[in-house]
Amino acid sequence: MKPWYKKGLKFACTECGKCCTGQPGYVWVTEEEIENIANFLSLPVNKFKRQYLRQKNNRYALLEKRSQNYDCVFLKGNKCQIYKVRPLQCQTYPWWEANIKSKKSWKNTAQQCEGINDDAPVVPLSEIEKNLTLREFPCEKEE
Repeated sequence: MKPWYKKGLKFACTECGKCCTGQPGYVWVTEEEIENIANFLSLPVNKFKRQYLRQKNNRYALLEKRSQNYDCVFLKGNKCQIYKVRPLQCQTYPWWEANIKSKKSWKNTAQQCEGINDDAPVVPLSEIEKNLTLREFPCEKEE
């Protein structure tokens, strides 16, 4: 059975940074992503881990600036400072199961993401499904 969005969904990232702020949660990173980001920042991996990561259930997640609306630690002036090497979880937004499980959840996501709008190009089902299967970890809200 085809999903409700079988004809695709309208989206184009505006790099506004809104998906990187506003809610506590986890941006999970793999060891490979940790190495890529550390190299991009010219930091030893151990120093990067101490400075920018937290650990939960044997996994690593990027830190948040809790005093600043839970902004990602790499969000500065609404721009991602590691955009070229951002984690896969970030790369695949908004194509997360929670965001596309229903028309209502997609409309709720659009309230936070200006890239979801009637003027945006249609992203085909094949691209959406590809992004859904790329993700290693589910998104989780902070407990």
